[in-house]
Amino acid sequence: MRTVRSSRNSAARQRGISFIGLVFVAVVLACVGVVVAQVIPTLIEYQAIYKAANKAKEGSTVPEIRAIFDRAQAIDDFQSVMGRDLDIKKVNDKVVISFAYEREIPLFGPAYLVLKYKGETN
Repeated sequence: MRTVRSSRNSAARQRGISFIGLVFVAVVLACVGVVVAQVIPTLIEYQAIYKAANKAKEGSTVPEIRAIFDRAQAIDDFQSVMGRDLDIKKVNDKVVISFAYEREIPLFGPAYLVLKYKGETN
């Protein structure tokens, strides 16, 4: 005897993603990719600021530390933190430089992504 398969049974066993589902996933991934592409430069800028702060702690006086930081800032070309924005302390004969700033990334309409960066040398 022959078994007859109905088209309903074979359709029920098929798995996968529909075209509408594929388009939805592609749109979500594209939106996430755009946001990540805007966040990466701010991370690179944070690393440049942290590197400049570490270089500046070699100075012995507050004006000298700020001048070293400003020179590094001019070379690395970042604008979020200036030498006057640094918080400079001396802890156990070590210079500790800390900084904090915010970056806003416009998403759409009135929506923004706010990134708060904070760093301190050791």
